[in-house]
Amino acid sequence: MAKTTGRSAKKKMQILCISGPNLQLLGTREPEIYGRETLREIHARLAKRAETLGVDVTCKQTNHEGTIVDWIGDAPKKFAGLLLNAGAFTHTSLAIFDALKATSLPCVEVHLSNPEAREAYRAASKIAGACIGKVSGFGGESYLLALDGIALHLRNTVRASTQNALEPGR
Repeated sequence: MAKTTGRSAKKKMQILCISGPNLQLLGTREPEIYGRETLREIHARLAKRAETLGVDVTCKQTNHEGTIVDWIGDAPKKFAGLLLNAGAFTHTSLAIFDALKATSLPCVEVHLSNPEAREAYRAASKIAGACIGKVSGFGGESYLLALDGIALHLRNTVRASTQNALEPGR
């Protein structure tokens, strides 16, 4: 029989991090814009930050829009929130926007560079309207800042719903 300590094991919040097209090339792709850090290195730093925040993060990368849509659509089964660097799909994909809206999961848009400071066509985000926030322009640190933000948002949401449930007349 398993020994219990009187406290039930607290399940960690699960967060999904999705990186889109060409991000597998980080470290060598236009380092003057995106830096020299690889996506693998960013993901390793995210895992360490997640541990300090008391959450779990699962990181995925694909070059395919439909795969991103599928991952977002499946996310509510396991995840409480999303980090999304949709890459160039940020500026073109209504399908990703629709998937985000359909799941209603809180999502933070992430970018290594500052899209608004680059080419004019990068200034418009098709997915921003389905996100609770955006972090951009800090290189790989953008992912960590986004993780901090989504973890805080999720904790505040849980705290608020718990408080509301405890208040009489609700």
